[in-house]
Amino acid sequence: MRVRCGKRSTEWLLAFSLMFSLSPMARDRSGRQAPRTSEWSWSVIAQTPADDWIAEHISAVDVCVTSDIPLASRCLKKQARVISPTGKQFTQANIGDALVGREIARHLRELGTNTRGPAPLTKRNRSQFLSALDTAVQAALREAGPGP
Repeated sequence: MRVRCGKRSTEWLLAFSLMFSLSPMARDRSGRQAPRTSEWSWSVIAQTPADDWIAEHISAVDVCVTSDIPLASRCLKKQARVISPTGKQFTQANIGDALVGREIARHLRELGTNTRGPAPLTKRNRSQFLSALDTAVQAALREAGPGP
């Protein structure tokens, strides 16, 4: 099982992965250095192909951590579990509303309306994220079955 994440949650994911002996995979658009540990598989790739690579390689026994709503939708279509860095679980039931909200915000920005960005992450967000990650990882591990 692989857990895919963005830069906002890599530190939390590293600690979590060490507890469960997972192999997280980070795809970084910025070129920053990977944590210095053998548990990480790290690649630096361009912005557009990153999402395409994740969407092509993700499976039903993977977890994607992202705040990118279109990427979340693509991963859900492959039956993967998807959570945001704030702990929100994206599902088939709520991804449509998230996509619509994103499109409305984009349209408002085009009209010149000042929309706010994401709020800073809080201790509560961290707790919600770790709880949602635990739930998603445990479900993926159950689905993956016993290891080799």
